Amino acid sequence: MEPEAERGGGTAVAGKLRVFLGAAPGVGKTYAMLREGRRLYGEGLDVVVGLVETYGRRGTEEQLGDLPVLPRRTVSYRGTELTELDLGALLARRPALALVDELAHTDVPGGRNEKRWQDVRELLDAGIDVATTLNIQHLESLNDVVEQITGVAQRETIPDEVVRAADRIELVDLSPQALRARMAQGEIYAPDRIDVALGHYFRAGNLGALRELALLWLADRVEEELADYRARHGIRAPWETKERILVALNGAPQGEHLIRRGARTATRMHGDLLGVHVRLDDGTAEREPPGLAAQRALLRELHGGYVEVSGGDVARALVDFARTESATQILLGPTSRSRLRELVSGSVINRVIRLAGPIDVRVLPPPEPGLLTVPPAPRRRRPALVPVRRRRLAWLLGPAGAVALTWALSPTRDSLGLSGVLLCLLLVVAGTARLGGLLPAAGSTAAGAPAADYFFTTPWRSLTVERGADLAALLVFLAVAGVISHLIDGLTRRSQQADRSRAEAAVLTRLAGETVESGPRVLSDLVAELRQVFGLDGAAVLVRAGEALWQPAASAGVEVPSRPDEASFSVDLGDGAVLVLRGAPLTEEDTRLLGPYVTQLKLARERERLAAQASAAEVLAHTDAMHTALLEAVGKDLRAPLAAVRREAERLPDPAEERIDAEVERMERLVANLLDLSRLRAGVMPVVLRPTAVAEVVRAAADGLVGVRIDLGAGLPRVLADAGLLERALADVLVSGGTAAVAVDAGVVAGRVDVRVTVHGGEAVAVEPTGLAVVRGFVEAMNGELAVEEAPGGGTAYVISLARAVA
Repeated sequence: MEPEAERGGGTAVAGKLRVFLGAAPGVGKTYAMLREGRRLYGEGLDVVVGLVETYGRRGTEEQLGDLPVLPRRTVSYRGTELTELDLGALLARRPALALVDELAHTDVPGGRNEKRWQDVRELLDAGIDVATTLNIQHLESLNDVVEQITGVAQRETIPDEVVRAADRIELVDLSPQALRARMAQGEIYAPDRIDVALGHYFRAGNLGALRELALLWLADRVEEELADYRARHGIRAPWETKERILVALNGAPQGEHLIRRGARTATRMHGDLLGVHVRLDDGTAEREPPGLAAQRALLRELHGGYVEVSGGDVARALVDFARTESATQILLGPTSRSRLRELVSGSVINRVIRLAGPIDVRVLPPPEPGLLTVPPAPRRRRPALVPVRRRRLAWLLGPAGAVALTWALSPTRDSLGLSGVLLCLLLVVAGTARLGGLLPAAGSTAAGAPAADYFFTTPWRSLTVERGADLAALLVFLAVAGVISHLIDGLTRRSQQADRSRAEAAVLTRLAGETVESGPRVLSDLVAELRQVFGLDGAAVLVRAGEALWQPAASAGVEVPSRPDEASFSVDLGDGAVLVLRGAPLTEEDTRLLGPYVTQLKLARERERLAAQASAAEVLAHTDAMHTALLEAVGKDLRAPLAAVRREAERLPDPAEERIDAEVERMERLVANLLDLSRLRAGVMPVVLRPTAVAEVVRAAADGLVGVRIDLGAGLPRVLADAGLLERALADVLVSGGTAAVAVDAGVVAGRVDVRVTVHGGEAVAVEPTGLAVVRGFVEAMNGELAVEEAPGGGTAYVISLARAVA
């Protein structure tokens, strides 16, 4: 930042705003702002600290250095003296740069402004440059998102446009692990707040999400600035600063294939995915294509956007929108127009390619049917399944064609004869059977025989047959036509069975190959693929969330069942999960192919469960590491005051010195035990289990203690334990008895060895002593158990149960 004189002499020039943005408290925003202020101050710039909150952080306080600090204004509010930024004094001082911390702060009522950002605005209007700090959670547009992430509602917010108007925004970044380490070392909050903060707001997941939120918000602002720059300079060609994949959608079945390909490309390139549908503005009321709703839903699942634009020319509207959005690629599917329509109206694909200019245009082929859809299984002992369109065309052309052919050949009856026309009719029947199946062929036969009788038998143009030979020829025609139709229908059925077998093999091969290559698939991908393979309206995996409540774990399609009783087919996946399908009924062949998908779904659910457990274990590991770091820091900080207490105790009379020395020693032992326990849980301190003699360990633990009676008896078996840990656990229990009489005995109970330490006298403890939690941790680390009971005759019994060592 330059001094005001260099920015325009005596003219009133608005000041420049510089924001140090952070994802969470403690990342070092104030530190960075003060460091930059000191650098500019050293270069001769008039820098003044208007208001800075150091919160007692040593590093931040050191950064203040020799910077001039403006005294704060004292405000009395509800009987409390509070300090605020002295805006009047700062305006009168008129520095070149003012450092004002916490931009989203709410001022104490009664001042000039309600919010600190309004104070900063006055400084900027006065021509004073301002450097300030802000956390991402205080932005108004992100307030609800931050609350969802952290569970904490932010009461102090600032309009986004205030921050977006800044001349410079710097992100002060720190990884979640580094920030949590700073927190554990006491560099951010007071020690009594550290555990609560690490377990709530400063969880690793929260910090990672907030960090990503800050990066995305800052990236959006950079993108806006880039768009403004291009608009000011009239730049229309796309700049490939970020990949934007545009998918053209018209509701055709291959649209889902385009979306998935576009999503994979966008993910690999860390880009954006956008689906576009062009509506014609020719004045007609265009109905929405039937597949468009499902494609919108798929875009949402894949985190893509959807936009509808209108235009008289589909290609131009698509390319104009791509330029507006700075798209780098346009994905098109194969054309559905006929050759005749392309000749009349032109090709949309060719026009997009000509108009796109520097934008990449990719025309994807249709998905291979054997890999993405499985044809329906042919029905046994029934006519082959033929597409409805072909069947209707066969019914239209077959019977009418047979009659028309007979009429057309009637002038040649003398030369052709009845047998000749019947052979021609057999060709019509065979063609009809191949086109539409058995039933349309039967219709052609039924229409062709009377037509042949009418035009080619005597008496002419009547349905009467005089000659027996003609009647026999007609009957033979009916029989041969039936046989031919049946044979062709059987061949069609075999062909359909072969197509389905190839499709099933391709699906199973792909499932097996992908499982071997990358392990179990993602649940949502499997459900979406299953719906597409079987041509279903909807599919979902429902998980029981209550007595009659179901929650979808993954779903695909438009008509997704919300309960098992709404599905046309369901499969139990175990552990309260059900696969539900809605659509055409599944055949026996379909259920056979569904089996591998069910297995894959179970593997995917198991993988998600294991991933959740691994994530929880990782969180626990981070928590244990933080606790260990915290305990080590506390241990280091406690040793110095304990040593000071011991030195001061040496000046006291002997009885007092002994008592204090004993308590100090007890405190040192507790700190050491806590550190060792944290190391045990973190896996840093190994536990070596081996056959151990209980008597030797008990005597070593009781060495030097007065009033301990040991009665272990003979023949006590060895236990599986770590001798060092067991000795420390027993020593802590023995010390907890103080001056009371303590008895130690042991015996075999239910196949285990119980070591009982009885502290006689007084009442049984209602709450475990503080050090007993450490003892319990040591015992459990050896796969043992610790119980605290009321001793017969009064007192407390501590029972350590350990496994017997195998001889």
